Amino acid sequence: MSLTLTVDGERWRSHLRSVAETNPGLVPVVKGNGYGLTLGRLARRSEWLGVDTIAVGTYTELPDVAQRFSGSLVVLTPWRPFVDELDPALAARVIHTLGRVADVEALLARDPRARFVLELRTSMVRHGFLARELWEAADRLRQHPGARLEGLALHLPLDQGSHLGEVRRLLNDAVAAGLDGLDTIWISHLVGAELEWLRSAYGDFRIRPRVGTALWLGDRSALRVTSTVLDVHRVDRGDVFGYRGRTAPRSGHLLVVSGGTAHGIGLESPTGESSLRARAATLARGGLDAAGFVRSPFSIDAKLRLFAEPPHMQASMLFVPGGTRVPEIGEQIDVRVRYTATSFDRIVVT
Repeated sequence: MSLTLTVDGERWRSHLRSVAETNPGLVPVVKGNGYGLTLGRLARRSEWLGVDTIAVGTYTELPDVAQRFSGSLVVLTPWRPFVDELDPALAARVIHTLGRVADVEALLARDPRARFVLELRTSMVRHGFLARELWEAADRLRQHPGARLEGLALHLPLDQGSHLGEVRRLLNDAVAAGLDGLDTIWISHLVGAELEWLRSAYGDFRIRPRVGTALWLGDRSALRVTSTVLDVHRVDRGDVFGYRGRTAPRSGHLLVVSGGTAHGIGLESPTGESSLRARAATLARGGLDAAGFVRSPFSIDAKLRLFAEPPHMQASMLFVPGGTRVPEIGEQIDVRVRYTATSFDRIVVT
């Protein structure tokens, strides 16, 4: 009686090994909801892969992974002076991300032996140093000979063609800044031939690709999400049902199935699509919602079914029109989800 993620363990592990073998220096990203698989499971699996470092999203995620992974822990969110001091037993394993000159001074004043990377501001314009600020940071670091600079970090945008021109410009700026002891580049969203070019063009540097989605969710055929049919009710046209007293548009069946807003069902994340087709689809969904007919992510016999009303907290109500097969109570039906926004009641790795 749950929303269940079933993982084909052999296939999933084979994919993880393949990604690790083709990405020397791999840094698995273990953040958020653990890509639906939980932080603890991904931390343990990173230990199994034999990597020496993983990346978490925030400082609050450190306790969930630190006891399950024995290596170094990069925090992707930039350090700020208002971050709580770390447990001394954990501090030596943590690699901070710095993106402001003021934070370089503040972190080293708090912990002269802190480990850190300097993030460069990419075209995402999210965090990081501009070229002139990097020169200033390099000057400050020369005043702290014990500083433990672990490299440069670049977080690149997605789906915008080749990033190689931007990467070349940023790294040339960094080299010109004269950062002492600089020998590692931590980078996100470069793949395949682009990474090979980077290793060739900057052979004096160790390249550390940070990989999340392509690692944990790269083989979607290894993952299946199912929902349990909790109840089935026959309705005739005009019958009233649900929290809001809706009426059945025609004869059929109402299905109550596991999985609701508490799991992330029905909570749509922005896709970032800006095409006319994407906008038209959004308008169409809005019209369907106003009329009470919204396609759900639940499918029966490979056909997506409509929500009978908006999802409840832990269950959803579907409408199955007359003339189609009606699942039995206890049957498992498939669900399409966005893994990074979904929590599961059960995760089964075969």
